[in-house]
Amino acid sequence: QVQLVESGGGLVQAGGSLSLSCVVSGGTFRSYAMAWFRQAPGEERGFVASIRWNGGGTYYADSVKGRFTISRDNAKNTVYLQMNGLKAEDTAVYYCAAGMVTGPASKYDYWGQGTQVTVSS
Repeated sequence: QVQLVESGGGLVQAGGSLSLSCVVSGGTFRSYAMAWFRQAPGEERGFVASIRWNGGGTYYADSVKGRFTISRDNAKNTVYLQMNGLKAEDTAVYYCAAGMVTGPASKYDYWGQGTQVTVSS
């Protein structure tokens, strides 16, 4: 059974930084495309960033380009999301997802439980 566990969320002031981690167990991490999505209250879950299985391609939502960086360490079965220059509108529950290809949420087979990120203005 594949399990994803996120960590690193919390409360930060606008302009600050947070680093999220997602550890994957029970599967072949190096074969998965990985992604981060987020969901704010009253909104649908939206794409944040994704990375191919070998780290060779990264993709970002326009709203986070230049501020967020996705990376992975296949030796540690971990994907990261470094978030800099945080804004109040980045406040959401952040979810880690794993699948065979990058793409919209429907492409991902496994999801974590989410970690709350709150940015105070």
